[in-house]
Amino acid sequence: MPSINPRIVETLYVHALALADEVRERFERLRREAVGEPDELMRVQFSCEALRTTTRVMHCLAWLLNHRAYFAGELTELQLRRHGRLIAHFPRSEPDAIAALPADVADLVRESERIYERIQRLENAWRGETAQGPSAISRLRDRLASAMREAG
Repeated sequence: MPSINPRIVETLYVHALALADEVRERFERLRREAVGEPDELMRVQFSCEALRTTTRVMHCLAWLLNHRAYFAGELTELQLRRHGRLIAHFPRSEPDAIAALPADVADLVRESERIYERIQRLENAWRGETAQGPSAISRLRDRLASAMREAG
C-alpha cells in the first residue's frame, strides 16, 4: 500500500476518534438546548444533521480500524479489500441545514466532511494503485504456472 502507511492511519484515527467524541457531546448539548425550541422542524433538522454527521464519522472510524487491523497483521489484504471499503458518495450535509446550526456545530459538521473526503481520497488512491497491475501473489502464481509448463 504505497499511498497509505500506519502513521497516516494512526494520525487520522486519533483525529476521527476525538472528532466523534466532540460531535456526540456537542449534538447532545444542542438537543438539550433545543428542547424548548417551539419550531419542531428545527428540532428534526438538528436530529437529522446529528445522525448524518455521526454516521459519517463512524464510517471513517470503521475504515481506519480495518486499516489498523491490516497493518497489525490481523487482516489480510484480501479481507481488507472485501470488507474495508468506505461507503462511496456519502451525502454531504445540506448547506441550509448547516446554516441553521450554531457556528461551532457547523464547524464540526464541516470537519466531519473534510476527514471523510480525505479518507475517500486515500481509499481511491489505494484501490487505484493496486488495481493498475497484478498483485505479487498473482505474479508469483503466473511464474509458477509458467515454470510448471516448461518443466512438464
